[in-house]
Amino acid sequence: MKKNGGEAKDGRAAVGRAGEEAAAAYLAEAGLIVERRNWRCRSGELDLIARDGDIVVFVEVRSRTGAFRFGTAIEAVTPRKCRQVRGLAEIYLRTQAAAADTVRFDVVAVTFRSDGSVSEIRHIPNAF
Repeated sequence: MKKNGGEAKDGRAAVGRAGEEAAAAYLAEAGLIVERRNWRCRSGELDLIARDGDIVVFVEVRSRTGAFRFGTAIEAVTPRKCRQVRGLAEIYLRTQAAAADTVRFDVVAVTFRSDGSVSEIRHIPNAF
C-alpha cells in the first residue's frame, strides 16, 4: 500500500498521461507534427514539442476530470508556469541544436468525464 497519498498522485499522473495522449492526437489531426513528448532536463519538463510548418511549438498540456475543485485546466497555467516553459524552451533550443526562427507557446486543456472519456479539448495557440 502506498503512503502519503500515493494513490492520488498515481491517479493524477494517469490523468496527465491520458491528457497528453489526447492533446498529441488532437494536434496531429490539426496538422501539427509532434516531435517530442515529455522532454526533460534538470530544470523541468516540456509536455509536447511540435512543428507547425516552420514554427516550433511548445505545448503545455493541462488535464482535469469532472468537478473543478481546483479550477479549470486553463486556469492551471499560471504566470509562473509560463515563465518556466519559456525558460525550458530556451534550454531545449540551445541544447538540441533545434533551429527555429519562430517559436510559439500553446496550451491544450483536456477535460475528462468521470468515466475517463474526453469531454472537451481546448487548444489555445499563442497562449503566452
